[in-house]
Amino acid sequence: MVHFRRTAVIGVASLAALALAAPAASAATTTVRAGSATAPAYSGRVQASLLGTATVSTSIGSGSCNESTLTGSIQSDGTGLTIDSATFATNGGPCSGTVSSTITPENFPWTGGTVVYDTAHTGGRDAAVTIANFRVRAVVNIFGGITCIYGGNLTANGYNPDNPNRGDTSVAEAQVGVSNATVSKISSGSSFLCPSTATVSANYKLLGESTPGSGTYDQSLYVTE
Repeated sequence: MVHFRRTAVIGVASLAALALAAPAASAATTTVRAGSATAPAYSGRVQASLLGTATVSTSIGSGSCNESTLTGSIQSDGTGLTIDSATFATNGGPCSGTVSSTITPENFPWTGGTVVYDTAHTGGRDAAVTIANFRVRAVVNIFGGITCIYGGNLTANGYNPDNPNRGDTSVAEAQVGVSNATVSKISSGSSFLCPSTATVSANYKLLGESTPGSGTYDQSLYVTE
């Protein structure tokens, strides 16, 4: 029981790790920039890639996921953050557990997100990064299929490439992450066997495209006032 219910939630853990309802950023004019804090403004495609391992704990068990990628786009003023694809796995397979599961992000695109520069640098961050209208379904192949759904509008902490508070200081790129965040189940469509909440931790690096439309994410990004 622990293993299959753990598997049901672990696929959404890496997304939920971007989704802590953090304190609101201080009001400021936001500019996303390409290459440095003084470089030209950047609007375009972005990709978030998991650094290390995302972990999840519930009242019935815990697990981890070591592969996750989200792609989308952002406007240079921090508005219009849209996610149009997301993947979650461990070594190409289920994120955790002894029973296989299918993790399916739903309802793309996830629109209405924002990046807001935080003049107060709450908790050492540079920005608040909000993913709006996300929804992920996990179906575990046991007892005919156990379905768990998580979603909502949620916010994470954003760090510039030179911020010493970023989650992985060995990676000199913009990062987005949370520690011990709580995500809640969407009751409609979810099995009663699914835990109502999960506690998650994860960290992603965030890159843009040097060549627009190339699909190659190699551009460092900064968020400034």
